[in-house]
Amino acid sequence: MGGYRTTTSSQVPITSSELANLWMTYQEKTMIIRMLEHFIEHADDEAKQLLQLHCDRAVLSVEAITSILQQEGTVIPMGFTEGDVHKGVPKLYDYMYDIMYLHLMTKVEMSLYALFTGMTYRKDIEDFFIGLTAESQAMNSQSTQFLLKKGVLIRPPFVSMPTEVRFVRDKEYMGGLNLFNEKRSLNTVEVSLIHHAIETNLVGMQLMIGFAQVATNEDVKKYLVKGMKLSEKIEMDLGEFLRQSFIEPPATHAGKATASKTAPFSDKLMMYNTSLLASFGLGSNALGGAFSLRSDLPAKMAFIGKDIFAFAQEGGKIMIKNGWMEEPPQVEDRNQLTK
Repeated sequence: MGGYRTTTSSQVPITSSELANLWMTYQEKTMIIRMLEHFIEHADDEAKQLLQLHCDRAVLSVEAITSILQQEGTVIPMGFTEGDVHKGVPKLYDYMYDIMYLHLMTKVEMSLYALFTGMTYRKDIEDFFIGLTAESQAMNSQSTQFLLKKGVLIRPPFVSMPTEVRFVRDKEYMGGLNLFNEKRSLNTVEVSLIHHAIETNLVGMQLMIGFAQVATNEDVKKYLVKGMKLSEKIEMDLGEFLRQSFIEPPATHAGKATASKTAPFSDKLMMYNTSLLASFGLGSNALGGAFSLRSDLPAKMAFIGKDIFAFAQEGGKIMIKNGWMEEPPQVEDRNQLTK
């Protein structure tokens, strides 16, 4: 994509939802740029080309948002700047993690931009988010094929193809909580959602390990260790569902944190990235629970969701305490007019 169209003075003003979504995209894109700068510095030529492509497109997105907000006469967010990444330090993650991280973040972006497109009413901004959705889908495809070619991305399990249409006849199909009744095997919808959750948590767990090693704030360090343990617990709990159906959970030999203790990123950036993934985890967890027909799986997803929510809340408090949480654009408080 060569660039993005921006607004003209004849456009109707942007709505509150459009402003919010542009603001959130600015935060996410400026964070991604800083993360990719570190990865690009240490990547081999083949991975560097893919990382640089995504970084360049993120820069174009930030420029487009800046242009729109300037024409609307509103302040440009701070987001994440060159001060949030430290050049010339040892790499924090080992073989293939850079593309594994990109693969994870394109999943986040696909979800965000599709949602934002449906909340947009002005044509130029709608086109902007449609473009970002297509761009994130293309980048997800490229990173997927790259990792498959390198043998570090595990495909979901193969199954026998059905030969006839079948309908559920027994209410026990939705059972699972009764310890004395035999549970049915998982269906392919449930397997796909569990596999996705485990795959993303494995990448997230390594991210937390690396972040925890280099965080300078003691509260942040302890918090990131909690995030690592939470990701590990989710992977183990959901993996057990697969094992009960004689399916081996996904795992990979690649994408580990190195032993480096030198921070390439600011604590502020690491906390925001963690917060973003926690929000993505909440959404994915809710989706997994909603589409499962075996009652024990939604129950487990509900417990996991509670843990993720508590983790996200604690992170928000740490960010506020340290002055790292940039406030989204605020609706005017009409109650002040009556005081």
